[in-house]
Amino acid sequence: MLRLARILSFIWLLLAISTMAQSPPVLDAGGEPLRSGVEYLVDPAVADVAGSLTLVARNGSCPFYVGQESARSGRVGIPVSFTPINPQETIITESTEVTVTFSGASTCIQNTSWSVGEEDPQTRRRFIVTGAEPAYFQINSRNQLGGSYTFQWCPACINAPHYAGILIQNGTRFLVLDGPEFTFMFVRAS
Repeated sequence: MLRLARILSFIWLLLAISTMAQSPPVLDAGGEPLRSGVEYLVDPAVADVAGSLTLVARNGSCPFYVGQESARSGRVGIPVSFTPINPQETIITESTEVTVTFSGASTCIQNTSWSVGEEDPQTRRRFIVTGAEPAYFQINSRNQLGGSYTFQWCPACINAPHYAGILIQNGTRFLVLDGPEFTFMFVRAS
């Protein structure tokens, strides 16, 4: 009987440790966990700063840069969906590696999954682009209650993560890495 109690105690301890090690789910603006394959608008966590994320052009290029709608444009951004590195997972949790893909097609006839693009020579920040091999990003909470999140690119996490922020060039807001982070929230698209 004592041996059975020890075995059960050990199993309970392992279950408790594995539960504690599991990351919390990323929550949408309604407090529901983000789900793989469901479409969400990526909005700024601070109201009236700018609009949702969308595809934008740079220097007359095809609109394959990830950027933000202007707060005054009245346009809604393009919904995204998240796919975890483990296709068996359906709930998106913090620190899980995911691909991010805009819903719909690009006018440039290319895939719309996010990648890490070239570095801007002046700011030394790298653009988030589409049309290349998808990169894996992580989503992490920026407050205790959830609802405010950052994107990070962390290739194999060998070095420190690279946080995504906003770079404004000629009035266009681009999503870039390697600078001040920007916080977002997720609104389920209807």
